[in-house]
Amino acid sequence: MNSRSMGSRSASGRVRLGVAGLGTAGRAFLPAIAAHSGFELVAVADPSDEARSDVAGALSVTGYRTLQEMLAHPDLDAVYVGTPTDLHPQHVAQAFAAKKHVLVEKPMAVRVAQAQAMIDGAAEAGVVLLVGHSHSYDLPIQRMREIITGGSLGRVRMVNTWNFTDWIYRPRRPDELDPDQGGGVTYRQGSHQFDIIRLLGGGMVRSVRARTFDWDPARSSIGAHTVYLDFEDGAAATAVYNGYGSFASAELCFDVTEWGFHQPPEERKRIRRPGAGSTPEDELAAKRARSKDAIPASAPNQPFFGLTLVSCERGDIRQSPHGLYTYTEQGRTEIELPRDRSPRDLVMAEFFDAITGKAPALHDGRWGLANLEVCTAAIESSASEKEIFLKHQVPVPA
Repeated sequence: MNSRSMGSRSASGRVRLGVAGLGTAGRAFLPAIAAHSGFELVAVADPSDEARSDVAGALSVTGYRTLQEMLAHPDLDAVYVGTPTDLHPQHVAQAFAAKKHVLVEKPMAVRVAQAQAMIDGAAEAGVVLLVGHSHSYDLPIQRMREIITGGSLGRVRMVNTWNFTDWIYRPRRPDELDPDQGGGVTYRQGSHQFDIIRLLGGGMVRSVRARTFDWDPARSSIGAHTVYLDFEDGAAATAVYNGYGSFASAELCFDVTEWGFHQPPEERKRIRRPGAGSTPEDELAAKRARSKDAIPASAPNQPFFGLTLVSCERGDIRQSPHGLYTYTEQGRTEIELPRDRSPRDLVMAEFFDAITGKAPALHDGRWGLANLEVCTAAIESSASEKEIFLKHQVPVPA
């Protein structure tokens, strides 16, 4: 660990953190930051006066309009960057110039070259770069990886993950629907799927073949995809995502939602397409209202980012409401997992361990770049109707 970074921590030993971007993702991190004894939230930044004053006032921290202003805060060791994806390269570079550790939302950038520049910037500044949250932090996914590493089921041969949501019709900023700015489901939701698949499959994806879809001219974006991933060791994976909202993958997942709540079909909301008179300002207001409680800090069940099914040589694994089911010659066995730590709790634990030198981060810049490469390859494959071979993949550490 860089001695300059260690020396900048508070007298209590806690890492003093600032949050830039108080949308859905940024607000979702606030309980996890508060729950980790190694962090102290000292500042927030957001261009919205309402969002900034709401959070800063409630948590008794200093509010700033921009990240650049927040970086001048006298007591700041690290920042979380949850700003729009196309601004990540600029904002992460500003943080590195100020010698701050960075946790940046996925996808880390829009282009692979931008992600590589972030990695180089972290090395030059001597600070930590972590990419998250992603659903590979979900405890069931983490436990799947432990079972795979343990070897009792043999090698992974297939990973299939399917998710069906109403993502495309939720309140959106224009950039969230524009693939050129990192919008659409392949960048924003596929990055979760590819993170899960790479973690479970060992990381080394050889090539990608994909088809992306734009089905609604009134809501033009990449709203669905089917992606085939071929691993170097011969394993294969598929990632299916449909964000148009007619079918909900909770029906494949014991009626449990993405964040772990039971929701039978009769309680699910019908698709709500933005009205013909809806303006970008209307959507932004709706998005800000939704961001306050869109992602809960705790839930009665494990999170389900759709169905993930792993097929190994001697058995299969999938999520259950309380953990995992394994399927072998002996039948089905359930492994129950604790529900007192959210995925973002695990992000903050990994970030703290990396900053303090306790353990290297798995979801570092190189890992984030490898996931971004799959996103861009899927979009390129669909446009070119060709298989895309990858160059920047990294293995899961043993």
